[in-house]
Amino acid sequence: MKKWIAGAALALMAATGPAFADGHADYPDRPIMMMVSYGAGGATDFQARIVTMTAGNEDALGMPIAIVNRPGAGGRVGWNWFATEAEGDGYTLGAYNIPHFIAQSIEGGVSYSTDSFEPIANWGADPAVFVVGADSDFNSMDDVVAYAKDNPGGLTFSGAGLFVGHHIAALQLEKAAGVELAYIPNNAGGAGAMRAVISGEVLGGVNNLSDAFRAQAAGNVKILGIFDLERNAEFLPDVPTMMEQGYDIDNASVNFRGVMVPAGTPQDIIDKLAETVPAMFENGRVQSRMAAGGSPMHIMTRDEVLEMWAARQETLEELLADL
Repeated sequence: MKKWIAGAALALMAATGPAFADGHADYPDRPIMMMVSYGAGGATDFQARIVTMTAGNEDALGMPIAIVNRPGAGGRVGWNWFATEAEGDGYTLGAYNIPHFIAQSIEGGVSYSTDSFEPIANWGADPAVFVVGADSDFNSMDDVVAYAKDNPGGLTFSGAGLFVGHHIAALQLEKAAGVELAYIPNNAGGAGAMRAVISGEVLGGVNNLSDAFRAQAAGNVKILGIFDLERNAEFLPDVPTMMEQGYDIDNASVNFRGVMVPAGTPQDIIDKLAETVPAMFENGRVQSRMAAGGSPMHIMTRDEVLEMWAARQETLEELLADL
């Protein structure tokens, strides 16, 4: 009888998997925090609040996710904290932005790399776009480039920080157009960079499609070009790509956003999140709210994100070596 009971217990442990074996069967049993490395109101913050809105549902994680903003230095402040101080217990998640943190780690001076984090799932792919104020004399990228050629270093334009997707796009534009631009990173991230364009502090800006879509709908900006391989048929079907306008610029600056945890997080917790989070992103309420905000979704599983991170690392190493 004792042998039968012992065998049954072992069989139960094997059947229920590593969560029971590792002691995390009840995960999560309290609310979860997700760190966003950018300020409130920007695209990452705006989207993170939407994609986590169903986390507390019984068919999701069963616990709410609270967003905590740690902005500064183009994301470096938040990601440095996440890599060096965040607890790897599954109750502190982080929002990632690619190419941002990979490009920053390649340039150096930060405490993180892809080895510092474990991806969970990707929710979106947000291309960079070039924007100008609604009353600007610029109506095409040719207008912008012509001004830059006549005024070397005089074309001021904003972005969310150094070696983020906006900056990568700016560097590509300089190279493709053969011009010198005055890129001004904004300490308030994408939201601050957009405000600088709208207020006339700068002549233009590189920003996210999602932020620009909402600003254009409000009548505050014009969108002159998209830094992607194809037009965005869903949100900006009339905005041409940079390539269509004669500039050899690919999609290296497209901003992938998703959820990650610190390296060292127990594997059974990673597995639970990797199984549950993509389903949260697929929720109908989430998708409709994202669409209403002009936020392109691109859902990827953990394995797909691991492949994307590796590919972007290789692409950015080559790109930054040439710029």
